[in-house]
Amino acid sequence: MKAHRVLSSSIVGLMLICGLVRPTGTAAAAGEQAANPQSWRGLVLQGSAIEIKGVNGPINATASSGQEVEVSAVMKGRRSNPADVRIDIVQHADGVTICALYPSQDSRPNECAPGNGGRMNVRDNDVNVTFTVRVPAGVRFIGRTVNGDVTANGLSSPVSVETVNGDATFSTSAYGSAHTVNGSIRGSMGSTQWNQTLKFRSVNGSISLDLPGDASTDVEAATVNGSINTDFPITVTGRVNPRRLSGTIGGGGRSMDLETVNGSVTLRRK
Repeated sequence: MKAHRVLSSSIVGLMLICGLVRPTGTAAAAGEQAANPQSWRGLVLQGSAIEIKGVNGPINATASSGQEVEVSAVMKGRRSNPADVRIDIVQHADGVTICALYPSQDSRPNECAPGNGGRMNVRDNDVNVTFTVRVPAGVRFIGRTVNGDVTANGLSSPVSVETVNGDATFSTSAYGSAHTVNGSIRGSMGSTQWNQTLKFRSVNGSISLDLPGDASTDVEAATVNGSINTDFPITVTGRVNPRRLSGTIGGGGRSMDLETVNGSVTLRRK
């Protein structure tokens, strides 16, 4: 059963959120145009995920030496009021999802939900929300935005980063996946112990991955306007094509799918 609580920018002080996430900061005064910061700190179970969902603004995640997730959201607007954007926190079976929810312009309210669920439409609102996240060891990180870079560096659990207009960058001692449309993907992985196919997608940007030297994976790579480069010997399946590659690194067994339109694909040995 999902526990659900909304924090608006008018709430000041401490509040207990489902016994899982405890906001420790205070909201900025209503009407503040320059900046409207909010912050939270809470426990997320090992193996579960902290998911951040934004629309306008970057998401930056780094490792935490403690046991709690720390999240800071700073809201700034030029024409629009940052106080109109609320931060919604949802506890669910897979962890915690935190969203920046903008005012709805129609009869359907926006809603925070994990994964592809919920509704986060934005129209004529220029408020930029910058999320900063500190992620403890053992907690998975998921970062999603529309207009902004998503960066997750120095983590130790699986990572998923997604944006539309911006770069998607990550480094982890585990593994990760990344999607963008107008931007590049840069990733560094320390493990190839994934179970499902890892997907990396861009349209206007390059894809560059650093893999462990002993990586074993099946690779599908494709580009339209660019090249495919690899430090690894690859056993090629089918015809050799400079813009499309299907083959195996090492003993294979796991799958990796990389695709872009305007950009190159590069696999580097760590």
